[in-house]
Amino acid sequence: MKQIEVTIMGHSYLLGCPEGGERNLQEAVARVDREMCAIRDAGKIKARERIAVLAALNLAYSIVQRPATESARPARGQQAADELSGAALPDINALLRKLDQALGQDGHLL
Repeated sequence: MKQIEVTIMGHSYLLGCPEGGERNLQEAVARVDREMCAIRDAGKIKARERIAVLAALNLAYSIVQRPATESARPARGQQAADELSGAALPDINALLRKLDQALGQDGHLL
């Protein structure tokens, strides 16, 4: 597994990344960074742990809402989406564990 250094809200993190997954990880990091910076810049919340939790919830909510707002998919597309959503849960849990490790003394996300 490859390790890459990323920056979220001005802090550097070293994350494990499977070979060939760099682009996807960078996109995920960019989304998390945008969401966290937007929450921070709103000025109401200062603690990174709280910002991270709110950003995670906002991003998860947008994922959950996506199927409800998209037009009906063909059966084959729906089957692929169902397979992905079932497979994504372990990936989300693994991502949360990695974020908890990266945050270290800042506390756990969930």
